[in-house]
Amino acid sequence: MIGKIRIFLALGLVVAGSLVFAPLQILSMKTGWWPETVILKIWHRLIIRALGMRIHVRGTLSTKRPLLVASNHISWTDIMVLGSFADVKFIARADMEGWPLIGMLSKLQRTVFIERERKRSSGDQVSEIANRMAKGDAMVLFAEGSTGDGNVVLPFKSTLFGAASMAISEGAAQEVFIQPVAIAYTRLHGVPLGRRHRPIAAWIGDEDLMPHLKVLMAEGALDVEVHFGEPIAFSKGSNRKETSRLMESRVREMMQAALADPLPSR
Repeated sequence: MIGKIRIFLALGLVVAGSLVFAPLQILSMKTGWWPETVILKIWHRLIIRALGMRIHVRGTLSTKRPLLVASNHISWTDIMVLGSFADVKFIARADMEGWPLIGMLSKLQRTVFIERERKRSSGDQVSEIANRMAKGDAMVLFAEGSTGDGNVVLPFKSTLFGAASMAISEGAAQEVFIQPVAIAYTRLHGVPLGRRHRPIAAWIGDEDLMPHLKVLMAEGALDVEVHFGEPIAFSKGSNRKETSRLMESRVREMMQAALADPLPSR
């Protein structure tokens, strides 16, 4: 019963907030009266609050530009978590564009949707990412290319770092900074999550969105940690595969540290 009440209240809060913030975000995009991320941060925070999540941050988003943020990926909520406090834009898989609410929110924050199966489209999208970085947008890349179960970091796909190479080869930038970021869901109702229960927060593979969303709303009170590592400079002579392996290693190290010694719940 309590779970159903939580779901009802959470959905009501998200719907009411979206009715207010969607028009404001459209106005921001059309007029430029205020930075686009101002409304998005508030909107993301509203969704995080509706889900009952608490965010703990170690480190900061780099001020260096152009910037590509290389992160692990556990759930669609990763976007809400990062977007609630950081001035970032996202790179997401193409099918997210059609999702209810999340698809609309993604479009309103100028997410770049990648169709990895279509090489021609993929090339155009990589070029767009490169141009966006060159203009100052910090672009978040979920470098595993899929979602993990919250226990391990999957191998990073070096091809996804193509935007950094293209930004340099096209002359848009002499170097691109790549910053590792680790996301870890660490506690539920203040109790540390063990290996068996961490997948509660995960949205894996072809799992339907609505059942997963209902579980999160019914449970509530998840703690999530975001750890920012030191950025590295990627230049013309840099090796994409080596960079991918280095980012993967640093993200894995930060994630495992968060899981082994989670910050106290507040």
